Amino acid sequence: MKSWQAHPMTNLIDKRGAYVSFAKAFLLPSGRTTLAKRILMSERIIDFSKVSGRPVALQDQFQRQLRDLRISVMDRCNFRCPYCMPEDKYHKDFQFLNSDDRLSFSEIVRVARVFAGFGVRKLRITGGEPLLRANLPELIAELSALDAIDDVALTTNGILLAQHAAALKAAGLDRVTVSLDSLDDDVFRAMSGGRGSVSKVLEGIQEAELAGLHPVKVNSVVRRGINDSTVLELVDKFRGSGTIMRFIEYMDVGTINHWQPSDTVPARELVELINARWPISPAESNYFGEVASRYVFADGQGEIGFVTSVTEPFCGSCTRARISSDGNLYTCLFASAGTDLRTPLRAGASDAELADIVSAVWMKRDDRYSELRARNAAPADKVEMYYIGG
Repeated sequence: MKSWQAHPMTNLIDKRGAYVSFAKAFLLPSGRTTLAKRILMSERIIDFSKVSGRPVALQDQFQRQLRDLRISVMDRCNFRCPYCMPEDKYHKDFQFLNSDDRLSFSEIVRVARVFAGFGVRKLRITGGEPLLRANLPELIAELSALDAIDDVALTTNGILLAQHAAALKAAGLDRVTVSLDSLDDDVFRAMSGGRGSVSKVLEGIQEAELAGLHPVKVNSVVRRGINDSTVLELVDKFRGSGTIMRFIEYMDVGTINHWQPSDTVPARELVELINARWPISPAESNYFGEVASRYVFADGQGEIGFVTSVTEPFCGSCTRARISSDGNLYTCLFASAGTDLRTPLRAGASDAELADIVSAVWMKRDDRYSELRARNAAPADKVEMYYIGG
């Protein structure tokens, strides 16, 4: 465990407005009234390390703590998956962000440091396709060097992974998750919009394993009538290899994939299908808020996971915040709007001021889209996945 004491956020509260907010938001509700009153009455500058020797735990309206941050570093992608970036919408003339519109590496690191001050310990780098971002290992090195961060992971479509895996590991990347929707080339290309190849993705997975990015996880979005017939082939490929296969229910991220409930293959169907071939049984989660439901093979050949956002929503245990590549903070994968962090970053806001923004957003958070979807009460407008990251 990395030391909190050396963390730069120990000097977070650097002016009266910020520590007054701290006292009102965290000390008074927790019963620490004496200390709160002293802070509220004082004109002195308070060193955060003198108030608390550990990060401030933020809770939202449903008492869910902020624990994980997913950072999109690139809105572009080299795939055109119909469920995320269909070719007819994201064609060659589509106007993606200019490089100056994206957060710089130093800005990303600063944001990550602010979030670490609230107890975030896990960072995940996403896109678009994050490996399209030039010099990405430099960012990984800076993020992994943050004293409070214990785990830095990356999600990728795998096409560029083979050439970058060793450098990413050397820079401090801990784990990688690779998207692979089928081992059948024709089905794969139907799911990827005609881009890439199975062989390149498999090469990337192999190089990630060789580099020591363990455990490598492989995610497959299952869409009925498209790739559901190739599920067992994927299981057979990775079963017993140390790589963890995970199946994701096809869902209505964004508004352009024209999702219908009939497109979704419920995870329970996949569990029954796989169990009939290789007996599996449920396993406990590795930690609170783990996205995938875990199952283990009865013969000891590893584990498999299922992400059940449609049929068994897990909003109640969601501890994740997301930052888009242009610096907007989102509190849900299905959010309709975010909070701009780039403007205050570039206007000279202090860490305390940024922390105030983050805390205000998280404490107001009441997102539970998947639960509302199940009740036919979910909002219609949602940010697109390529923009916010998976």
